[in-house]
Amino acid sequence: MRKLIVSTFLTLDGVMQAPGGPGEDDDHGFPYGGWMVNYWDEQVAGAMAEVMRPPFDLVLGRRTYDIFTSYWPHASAEDGAGPMNDATKYVASRGRPTLEWRNSVLIEGDAAEGVLALKQEDGPELQVHGSGNLVQTLLRHHLVDRYHLLVFPVVLGAGKRLFAEGVVPGGLRLVHSAVSGTGVMIGTYEPAGEIIPGSFTSA
Repeated sequence: MRKLIVSTFLTLDGVMQAPGGPGEDDDHGFPYGGWMVNYWDEQVAGAMAEVMRPPFDLVLGRRTYDIFTSYWPHASAEDGAGPMNDATKYVASRGRPTLEWRNSVLIEGDAAEGVLALKQEDGPELQVHGSGNLVQTLLRHHLVDRYHLLVFPVVLGAGKRLFAEGVVPGGLRLVHSAVSGTGVMIGTYEPAGEIIPGSFTSA
């Protein structure tokens, strides 16, 4: 059975929308596209290189797939294009888009059922990058095995959040952590079951 890992960039208030540049995702008039760029350093780059080191396939929402397609097929090996281009790209979409990036496969029918079927196959781990709408579906169906979160020292107050309203409550276990020189908190977490309430006051 394959593990599914969600890897994403977040602000301190949990926003994941359009980290890489203006126009990446301007839904609802989002004005802060590119909010992470000035905090990118060698440690952040190294952390992402480690994420991409194991053999992997990709599970992507349509918007993220289109963003990736505009860059990775034309990028160099020095930029890390090899693993991205070689991976099988499983794409969740409500339509039937033409998937021109090589090794791309449309997830037919219900996205949650399709991803569950992929997890039950033999093969490399499944990585989800960006893909905010798809991630909400995966969270609702308890399909995420690990989170790789890079939290940038930015507060936006608005935008699409990773753990949006209505997310299923649950605990997380920290597997690994580091902090970059620009203050980016890099954490790897795994689901740890239901929340067990407690109290500091005695009965």
